[in-house]
Amino acid sequence: MERRFHAKIALALQRKLVIMNTILLFIVAYLLGSIPSGVWIGQLFFKKDIRQFGSGNTGTTNTFRVLGKKAGIVVLLMDILKGTLATSLPVLFGLHTVNPLWFGVCAILGHTFPIFAKFKGGKAVATSAGMLLGYNPLFFIYSSLIFVICLYVTSMVSLTSMIAACLITLSTVVLPFIAPAILPEQNWLLTFIAIGVTIFIFIRHRENISRIKDGTESRVPFGLNKRQANK
Repeated sequence: MERRFHAKIALALQRKLVIMNTILLFIVAYLLGSIPSGVWIGQLFFKKDIRQFGSGNTGTTNTFRVLGKKAGIVVLLMDILKGTLATSLPVLFGLHTVNPLWFGVCAILGHTFPIFAKFKGGKAVATSAGMLLGYNPLFFIYSSLIFVICLYVTSMVSLTSMIAACLITLSTVVLPFIAPAILPEQNWLLTFIAIGVTIFIFIRHRENISRIKDGTESRVPFGLNKRQANK
């Protein structure tokens, strides 16, 4: 009886420890996502707060516009890395009770509502890509190709982000049947999260949608419509 009692106590303590570790890693994932890459790079190396220039957004696109190509690439990589590291946390710390995608979601929330930047952040695109990289590198490459192709056709990062998000979400359902080498099995949690992220991306691009309708949305010097980039 005494052994059973001690075993029950040990099991209860182990469960509490797992719960505490899970909560702690969720917080770490959110804090990773909260790192305002564009803001810090701008302030540290350019003495500029990108929130005061361009669209006022802290993400990659505005960084490219305000700080230039090199800074934009650095911020893009940092924002992707945030999602990747967050999604990898349960693997790195041996936590197997929670799907890694949920930690990626925490990073996405941190990126869009960063505690280090008064909860005003980016539009969730790069960090969402990082989540895919941490979850499935092949699917990340596939998704990146979709993004590049869409950008080549539209020359608008905002429109590309929304179209690519829709196509990637659809791909989570279709690929296990037509290209299992990229996505071996049906993961409805991935589809559910992809739908949520897509809706979130559309919400974060409300102003861009209005400008697209008006024909005033900014274009990048890449793709079929690059000649209109500066108009």
